[in-house]
Amino acid sequence: MTNELKPRERTDAAADASASSRTPGVLKPHERTRCVMVGNVPVGGGAPVAVQSMLNAPADDVAANLAQIEALAEAGCEIVRMAIPRRNCLDAFEAVCAASPLPVVADIHFDARIAIEAARRGAAKLRINPGNIGGLEATREVIAAARAAGIPIRIGVNAGSLDDALAARDDLTLPEKLVASAVEYVRFFEDECDFRDIVVSAKAHDVQTTIDTYRLLASALPQVPLHIGVTEAGTAFQGIIKSACGLGVLLEEGIGDTMRISLTDDPVVEVRACWTLLGSLDLRRRAPELISCPTCGRCQVNLIGLAREVEERLANVQKPVKVAVMGCVVNGPGEAADADIGVACGAGSGVVFSHGKIVRKVPESDIVTALMEELETL
Repeated sequence: MTNELKPRERTDAAADASASSRTPGVLKPHERTRCVMVGNVPVGGGAPVAVQSMLNAPADDVAANLAQIEALAEAGCEIVRMAIPRRNCLDAFEAVCAASPLPVVADIHFDARIAIEAARRGAAKLRINPGNIGGLEATREVIAAARAAGIPIRIGVNAGSLDDALAARDDLTLPEKLVASAVEYVRFFEDECDFRDIVVSAKAHDVQTTIDTYRLLASALPQVPLHIGVTEAGTAFQGIIKSACGLGVLLEEGIGDTMRISLTDDPVVEVRACWTLLGSLDLRRRAPELISCPTCGRCQVNLIGLAREVEERLANVQKPVKVAVMGCVVNGPGEAADADIGVACGAGSGVVFSHGKIVRKVPESDIVTALMEELETL
């Protein structure tokens, strides 16, 4: 394998990609990528960042996977990925694809024949790593199958399957090695196979490595849509923090066309975390944003309990609104005047307000009910 990336100082391509994304009048990286269709979901070309997750039900259990897809769709997932670890799981995969309300991506490692068959059986996209699926020659047949089915391919690279010669180089950083590998594969797909319906990912579990890698990818492959994520991020608490740090930086710079927050948890939690992150950056809003103040000695109600109850009640609301739960008059209607609806608590009571104007006063026991009633009127 050859590669075109040369040793460089830390102030070159990655810094240039970051700076150019903020220059007025200059297209951001996600606006320069070509558009790839995953089922009916556009990825790249300036389309909204698409939210993904991955099924974790047994690969041969059709009912369990479809139930999980329904839950993910309800939470706002737009693309779902399903592993096919064995050839005898292909029948189940085909049945899931046929009944799924979301486009299903086939995730395949080590066996090119599974990828070829998955393309024939209804996959909306293939996810492969040419480094572990049999090399570039085996990849030719996978590309041919994807072309025949009219579906894209995600090229996923990672440190564990780098070309031996590339992995051994000590003059390149890990991000540079990952990008060099991705560039080599993309050139093979585009130049040798004339196949351009591709998405690239090069995820790492380290936040800074993830940021550096995707900045370099955006510079080296400006035409290719990027799937971003911090892989193996951990359980919900740590994983959401790591993902918010890494993906938040990239998304703010305009890098990333589709995303997954990978957690050792229920995939529905991944989807909710994605939407919360996108909403926090004002990129996409699907669900309410909860604004709540930290408690202090002025608080005279059980604010933590109130905020948690409101959060639970909002979980199934699909309105892009801001809801405030404030502990006292200091952080009341004035502090949260931009909230669509909110409550400021006093001694055993609270005043419900909308856009800074008081609507009514209610006892503490009625705060959540009153807040939800007012929310329904918006």
